[in-house]
Amino acid sequence: MATVLVHAIPFPPVPRLRPKNVAAPARCLVSTAHQSTRFVGLWRHTCTVRSVAEESSSSSLDVGDDEVIKTQLLEAIEGINRGIFGVPSAKKSQIEALVNQLESRNPTPDPLLNLQKVGGCWKLVYSTITILGSKRTKLGLRDFISLGDFFQNINIAKGKAVNVIKFDVRGLNLFNGRLTIEASFKKASNSRVDINYDNSTITPSQLMNVFRKNYDVLLGIFNPEGWLEITYVDDTLRIGRDDKGNIFILERSHESSL
Repeated sequence: MATVLVHAIPFPPVPRLRPKNVAAPARCLVSTAHQSTRFVGLWRHTCTVRSVAEESSSSSLDVGDDEVIKTQLLEAIEGINRGIFGVPSAKKSQIEALVNQLESRNPTPDPLLNLQKVGGCWKLVYSTITILGSKRTKLGLRDFISLGDFFQNINIAKGKAVNVIKFDVRGLNLFNGRLTIEASFKKASNSRVDINYDNSTITPSQLMNVFRKNYDVLLGIFNPEGWLEITYVDDTLRIGRDDKGNIFILERSHESSL
């Protein structure tokens, strides 16, 4: 054990006080294989440092923690139909707390400088957009129309986003349909895009006949115009917040067609 003596100084350093009930910090500096002991006057401070291997292990734990939070988040949103018809306040708070944790650990803080992370097809798994009360009744979503999958296809080269909302219509003749909304976007910052609505279509014509009277209600719910902040994105998950205060959670999709 190496010992270094230094001349005493008139005023010894004041030890830092740690608040009560706070765990002692991990030992510091550079090697678990040895310790260095230093004397300053009558004060002795012994310190042990973590090895490079320990640092690597710590980083791995951080990545593992991210995966744990993602798993908890996906479990929390399971079985609530993307939150589109509302969720209990306790569940909503749980989801938002997990979202906040992931956002604080965002591996891609400048997503618009890493466009390969953003482009492609995504599937909505949770949103704070809701269809409740009279809106749900007007759109027939209580009785004979079911809301299917919601996909978003982002074409970075063209600055275009296509949202596809699928519907299943029950009745004498069961048929499937979709609302397609096309929008353009442009970069506003390294994490935010401004979005402009371009056009929308409903297919087949039978579905348009169902929604025609309340088409403005339908479009008012799903129109993406405004801005969107990408607050988290990795290879499989994306989280965003818009100018209306909504949260969106999407998973990377490998659907061959929308």
